[in-house]
Formats: sequence, structure tokens, C-alpha cells
Amino acid sequence: MRDDRLPVRPNNGASRLPTRQLQPVFERRVAIASQAQVLTTQTVEDQRGAAQNEIDLLAYWQLLAKRRWLILGVLATAVAIALIQTLLTTPVFRATTVIEIEKDNIQVIDVRGMSQASVDYSPGENQTQFGLLNSRSLAERVAEDLGLADSEIGKRLHPPSWLGRLGALLGFRSSRAQPAPTDERAAKLRAATELVQEGLTVEPVRNSHLVRIHFDSIIPAFSAQVSNAVADGFIASTMDRSFGASSYAKKYLEEQLALLKSRLEESDRALVDFAQRENIVPSKDGASLVSENLTNLNASLAHAQDQRIRAEARWNAARAANGMAMPSDMLANPVLQSLLQQQAQLQSQYQDKLQTFKPDYPIMLALTGQIEGVKKQIANEIANVRASVKAEYDATMAEERMLEQQIDKLRVQTLDVDSRTIQYNILKRDSETNLQLYNALLQRYKEVGIAGGVKSSNISIVDRAEVPSRRYSPSLPRNLGFGALAGSMLGILMALLFEYLDDTLRTPQDIEKHLQMPVLGIIPKLIKQSPEEVQKDPRSAFSESYRSVRTALQFCTDRGTPRILLITSPASGEGKSTAALTLARGLSQLGKHVLLIEGDMRRPSLAKTLRRPADVGLSNLLAGGITMAQAVMKTDNPRLNVIFSGPVPPNPTELLAGPKMISLLMTAGMKYDQIVIDGPPVLGIADAPVLANIATGTLLITKSATTQISSAKASIKRLHAAHARLIGAMINQHNHRAAGYGYNYYGYGYGETLKLAKK
Repeated sequence: MRDDRLPVRPNNGASRLPTRQLQPVFERRVAIASQAQVLTTQTVEDQRGAAQNEIDLLAYWQLLAKRRWLILGVLATAVAIALIQTLLTTPVFRATTVIEIEKDNIQVIDVRGMSQASVDYSPGENQTQFGLLNSRSLAERVAEDLGLADSEIGKRLHPPSWLGRLGALLGFRSSRAQPAPTDERAAKLRAATELVQEGLTVEPVRNSHLVRIHFDSIIPAFSAQVSNAVADGFIASTMDRSFGASSYAKKYLEEQLALLKSRLEESDRALVDFAQRENIVPSKDGASLVSENLTNLNASLAHAQDQRIRAEARWNAARAANGMAMPSDMLANPVLQSLLQQQAQLQSQYQDKLQTFKPDYPIMLALTGQIEGVKKQIANEIANVRASVKAEYDATMAEERMLEQQIDKLRVQTLDVDSRTIQYNILKRDSETNLQLYNALLQRYKEVGIAGGVKSSNISIVDRAEVPSRRYSPSLPRNLGFGALAGSMLGILMALLFEYLDDTLRTPQDIEKHLQMPVLGIIPKLIKQSPEEVQKDPRSAFSESYRSVRTALQFCTDRGTPRILLITSPASGEGKSTAALTLARGLSQLGKHVLLIEGDMRRPSLAKTLRRPADVGLSNLLAGGITMAQAVMKTDNPRLNVIFSGPVPPNPTELLAGPKMISLLMTAGMKYDQIVIDGPPVLGIADAPVLANIATGTLLITKSATTQISSAKASIKRLHAAHARLIGAMINQHNHRAAGYGYNYYGYGYGETLKLAKK
């Protein structure tokens, strides 16, 4: 029904805005909102930059809790598959034989080159023995020893598949040609060898010389039989290789001995023939006689030169000496010493008698004569000493010259002989080398012959395999554990993948992270009841959530709730009409007179919700067909009036952008405390940006798990381009159980809502 008598409320200066002052006020609010948006963006960016350096374990836990049913489903499927596979798999039995491989062979005679290589089973070192245990030759030997090629054990171990059995029942046979008997025998032996290799496993025991030989098959007795046969065959093959190596080495040495013997005879014969032809008589050390004589003469010459130098030095000293000033070794002559002693005695007597007699006294003259005679004898003796020294010097000089002449002759002969013995030495070295090789090979041949018969194996069996009583695989606990582990990992990976591919807004954190906007409230999802029914219970979570949004709106600006509040969403069907109606009712409960305007003139739904006729409304008012009093409709709430959208016009954007819309808001602002506009969606049409530019505050509605992040970002970008005053966002139809969070968002109290609203 129409409201012909609209209440006219007294206006103060703030609510009565002249038309010429409306645009400057909007511009100031746009500047303030833009600055606040920049500060909010910088704060959020700083928080995001700090959060990137930390691992948010709570966020991962919430993500896994949100996708818990997917993870549990994948886990249950993996465990079920593991259980079914375990129950349907044929049990396998493992038999184990333990052998010991000594580090070195036990040998009675140690022959170089015949000893087994030292085996050390530390990680990264020799794995030769393990390779021999897994070799095809050993498997073929075991298959021949057990006669597996002629038995039907292969069919028992590998029964035909159900498809093969079906083909046999239907009479289908293989089109391949039947092999010849020899080919069939070889094929069976090859199949038996592969059978042994498939079930064989070699496991070394760490830090020991023990090796476990495992064999797996579906027949317990066959597993033990093959495991023991592999150990016995390995020992036998090792001994065969040892004896084979000895035999081969002996045969090879025989051939080499015969070859070296012929070479030695040829080299000796060539050496003797050359010595006879060149008349070379070698000495014991291999040099010629001329060379030995030259060496001896060189030694004699050196000795003669030494004697000559000594004699020359004595002669020079004797020649240079005057009287008794000769070297002491020359004065050591006994005759000379006796004369010197006699002279000393006579001089002593002369001095004693000189004290009694005068020099011309006859006795004194006699003593003087004796002294002079002794002096002459001393002089003669010194001359004799010089002569002997000179004779010694001359003798050494002559000997040296003679030796030098003889050496010169021998040197010429030696050079001639050496030139002829070069080839002789070559032939001699060749003969000596052949003799050494022959002796070494002869000694090795004798050692190999002796060691070949006394060689023993370094491998022994510690524990023989017994028939297993329990199956080895499949292991139910191990398979179930592996299935649980694989299912958990796969479930977590799928949860992370779905979360990565999920491009919708679900939680307040998503809005703050991607849209950089505060969340003013979270509205729970209604499963069975309608919003009209739930609002009748003021204690319901739905009603409490809208009261929280209403409280947050009161702290969005310094003047409280925006006078002109636009409710919009990125796309249609996200609950903006219900939110606008519920918020309008909530604001009216505060004692305010509220006007709800249905601004979506393309797909109106408010009249249907309120069950009122919508013959006239906003489109008629903006087109000039009716007055505002005729467009305003009353509701059950006396403080809440509504202007429906009216008939769908052909050009809604032109009507909303015209001056009559501003006049409508100016007139309504004088009569109502609050104006709530149920706006159209932002994307696709230009109606919402036009209304956002006029409104003093715009609230963006997002539907949980439906609104895409890209759509919301595009909507915000478009609203910013229209200079809209975005005050925040509201999450609609949120299911906190599906989101997986550990607490209920609808319990937001006054403090939490205020904190989000002021970010």
C-alpha cells in the first residue's frame, strides 16, 4: 500500500544538504575513503610479507580439517584396496639358507695370482660374491641339479590365468609352431633358470661375512629345496672355478715355457757366435780384459801420482831448507841425530873449559877442531838426505810417466774393444732376460701344479633352509599400513590440489588475503528453514550474525553507520536482497526510521520476498511518473518503509545516473535516519557502480564457496574506478563445518566484529 502521509522528521544541519553542496561532500568522502584504502592495503601487504617468512601450521591443519571427508574417503579406499589385494593374492613362502664367505681362501701353499680376492662386505666395496650368487650360470646349474626342466613344477608355480583357462575350454590353441625337441629342451631349461632367478634374493648381513640366501615360492618345500641347492651349487661352482683356473694356468705356463726355451737357446747361440767372431773374452763382471787392465792402470796411476806429489813436496821442502832448517821427518836420520848429539856434547865441553882456559890454549884448539869435523860430517849427512829425497822424487816421476804412456796405449785398445762389444752386450742382455723369464715361469709352473691339488673352499653353510610354516607375503599388517600411508599421502595431496584449484572465497582469511578488505560479518547457511522463519527467533545464529554486522556498521565511519548504505555483490544469487532486507530491519530495531530502496531494476525479488505487489516503484519515480510519496510502501515494521523497483525499464542505468536519483536520496535523507539500497550485481552491468558513487558506504556481499576470487577482485576494481566508498565485505551462507575450522565464526562478539571493521 502507498504511504500518502510520510512522517517528516526534523533535520539538523548535517542531514539537510543543499544540492549544490552534495558534490563537494562526496568528493571529500571519496578522498578519505581512498586514503583509508591505501593505508589498509599497505598494512595488509606488510602483514602478508611477514607471514610469507613463516609456516602457518594452523592454516594447514584447518585446510586438512576442511577437506577431511575427501582425505578419509581416499584413505578408506586405499585401505580397502590393500585389504582386497592381500586377501586375493596367493600366499608366498620364503626359505632361508645362511652361508659364510671367509675373507681369504684357506690354502696350504700360497701362490701369487691363485688366491681368491679378499671379500669385504662394508658398504660400497666388493660385491663380486653377491653378483655370482645372482648369476644366470648358477641358476642354470641349480635348475639342472634339481631337474626342474623335466618336471611340472613351473605349471604349479605359475598356473594359467583365467583367460588362458577359458581359451583352453573353448578349444583355442596357440598358433605358434611347435618347437623341435632340442629347442623345447633349451626353452624348458631357460624357463626353469628364470624361475630360480625370479624367486632368489641375496641379503648380506651387515658387519659380518654371513650371507642369507632367500627363495620365495608358493610351495614351502620347493622354497627350502631351491634355497639349499643354491648354496650347494655356489660352493661347487666356486671350487670348479678354482680348479679350472689352476688347470688353465698350468696349460698356459707349459706353452710359455716351451716358447721361452727356444728363445733362450737362440739368444745363447747368437752370443757365443758373436764372441768367437769378434775375439771377445768377457770377464766375470761382463767387461773385456782390456777394460779391466785399463781400470787397474788408472788405479795405479792415481797411486803413483799421489806418491809423486808427496815426493815432490818433500824435495821442494828439502831444497828450500838451509842447513838444519829441514823438515823434522828428514832430520830423524839416526846418523844425523848421533852427529848432532856429538856436536852438542863437544860444544858443551868447550863452554865448560872456556871458563878455565883461553881459546888459544891447545886443549881448546883441539876441541875446536873436533867440533869443526863434526860439523863437516853433519853437512855431508844433510847432503845425503837431500840426495835421497831427490832420488825418491825422480823415481816417482818416472813411474808416473811410464804409467801414463801405458794408459794411453790401453785407452786406444779399449775404445776399439768397446765399439765391438756393444752388440755383444745387447745379445748378452737378451740372453739373460730370456733366462730370467724361463726360470720364473718354471718356478710358477711347479707352484701351480702343487697348489692345484690342495686348494680348499672359503665358503661354508651355516644354517640350511627348513620348510617354512608361515607365509612370507602378502603381509596383512604391512599391506594395510602401506595402504593407510599411501591413502593418507594421496588424500592430503588431493586436498592440497583441490584447495589450490579452488578459486572461491570461503573464509574471512580468504577475503582479507585476496581482497584486502575487512570482514564485517559472517552469515550462516540455512539448510531447511527460510530467512523469514529464522528471523522470528532472535536467539538464532542467523539473527545474531546480522546483529553483529549491524554493530560493525556502526563503527565503520566516524559518524556511525553510513546514511546511504549500498548492498551489492559481484554476481547475482549471492543473497544481497536478503542481506539488505535483514539489515534494514535490524537498523529499524535501533529506533531509526529506515528506507529500503530496491535498486536492482533488472531482476527484482524484494516484492516477492515481502509478498507485496510491485506495480509502481523506483523506475516510475525516476521516470517522473509518480511522486516519492506514491512510491514509498509501508511494511509490518512501522519504522521500515520500502521502495520497490517497479516495472523493468529498458534503460535502468540512465535512470540511476540521472539527477532524480540524487534528488530522491536528498529528499529521503531529510525524512529518514537510514537509507539502505538493495543494489544490482557489480559485474556485467553499470548500475551498481553508479549507485556506489552516490552512496556514502558500500557493503560487498560474497557467498561462501561460490563467489570466485577473480570475480570479487574485478568487482572491487570496478567499484574503486567509480570512486565507491567500500566499507567492507560480508560472507553469506557460510558453512563452518564444511570449512573445517575448530571454532564457530558465528560466535563473533562485539570485540571481534569491531576489530575486523577497523582494519
